[in-house]
Amino acid sequence: MAFFMSKNSKKMNKGLIAFSVIPFAVVALLFMVFSTDHKLDVCDYKVDDLALNFNVKESTANLNPSTEISDACFITPKLGKTFVGYKEALAFKESRGNYFTVNTLGYLGKYQFGKGTLKLIGVHNTNIFLENPELQEKAFIANLMRNKWVLRRDIKRFVGMHIDGVLVTESGILAAAHLAGPGSVKKYLRSYGAVGFTDAYGTTVRNYMNRFSGFDTSFIKANKKAKVSLL
Repeated sequence: MAFFMSKNSKKMNKGLIAFSVIPFAVVALLFMVFSTDHKLDVCDYKVDDLALNFNVKESTANLNPSTEISDACFITPKLGKTFVGYKEALAFKESRGNYFTVNTLGYLGKYQFGKGTLKLIGVHNTNIFLENPELQEKAFIANLMRNKWVLRRDIKRFVGMHIDGVLVTESGILAAAHLAGPGSVKKYLRSYGAVGFTDAYGTTVRNYMNRFSGFDTSFIKANKKAKVSLL
């Protein structure tokens, strides 16, 4: 019995030693990687030409002393002017990308939809909507499609022009419609900026048209009857 206990104790001790060595090996490996003279080019991870608040500059206190960082460089995914970059940038501006938030005015989810807009695209249960990220993504696409149909003539007429000092682009128009509704965007464009719109937090149609200018929204098809499917 004593021999059995001793043998198992030895096995246990070996296991504990092996287990305790693993964290030290990981730490040693990380030290070797980050103690080299390699310079991290964080410019490779920025979103080009995107003047949004979510490009938060990383504190150099959190970086290795050998890392060099320019004041013009920000640590963010390099999404550029892609559609993914567009929707994620817009979502961050709306809710910091939080699917489950409701603001002080009752707007819901990652893209801050109002109940009236949701009904237009076939969403009637806001509780289900708020708890379903996939449904929210579908709603965002459906709303873009509907707004693109409503604003199709204005997109054709005004894209490429400068209004109130801002270059008009399709993505800017659709972002402004997400903020203010397509009717307000029509008024803004057709008055050449004279009739504006400002939401309860002070954000304007011009602001969104400028912030979200030049993204690729070409694959969004204009659809008057765009609806969200729960399937």
